[in-house]
Amino acid sequence: MAYPPAVIDKAKKQEKLLQARAAGKTLAEARAISGIAAMTVREANRLQRKYEAGGRTWQALLDGRFGHDIKANSALKEWLYERKRQDPTIRASQLVEEIKERFGVEFRAGHINYLLRQEGLTAPMGRPEKSAVSGTANQAAEPEASSQENAGIFFPGSG
Repeated sequence: MAYPPAVIDKAKKQEKLLQARAAGKTLAEARAISGIAAMTVREANRLQRKYEAGGRTWQALLDGRFGHDIKANSALKEWLYERKRQDPTIRASQLVEEIKERFGVEFRAGHINYLLRQEGLTAPMGRPEKSAVSGTANQAAEPEASSQENAGIFFPGSG
C-alpha cells in the first residue's frame, strides 16, 4: 500500500520519539527532539507496544486507514451542478445512474444529495406545501360555509 508522505513522516517522528525515550529522555524532551507537539504518556506507551510488536521499525507505526480516494473530483462536481441547474426536477437516483454511465463511478443517492445541498441545488426538505388551489371539484363549486352555520350540528340546543 502506498502511503502519503505526511503519514510516513508522522511514523518516522514517532519512531524518533520512542528511540529518545529508550535513551532515557523524558516524554517532554523526546517530544521536543522528535518535533511532536503533543502526546500523552498513555499514547506513547501504546505506540511503544505497537513499535515492539512490529519489529522495532517505523513501518509498524504507520496508521492503518489514512483516508480514501476522492471519487467526486472537480470535473464530476461541475457536471453534476450544471446538470441539476439544467433540469431542477431530476432526482438523485437518476443522477447516480447518469454518473455511473458517464464517469464509471458509483455513488449513493444520499451522497449526491449531500453534494447538491452544498451548492444550494436541492429542493427544500419535507413535503411540499398544499396550495390554496388544490382540492376537489366539489369544493371549488360550493361556497365555503361559515363556521357559525354549522354550530348547531356540533353543539345541539345552541341553535
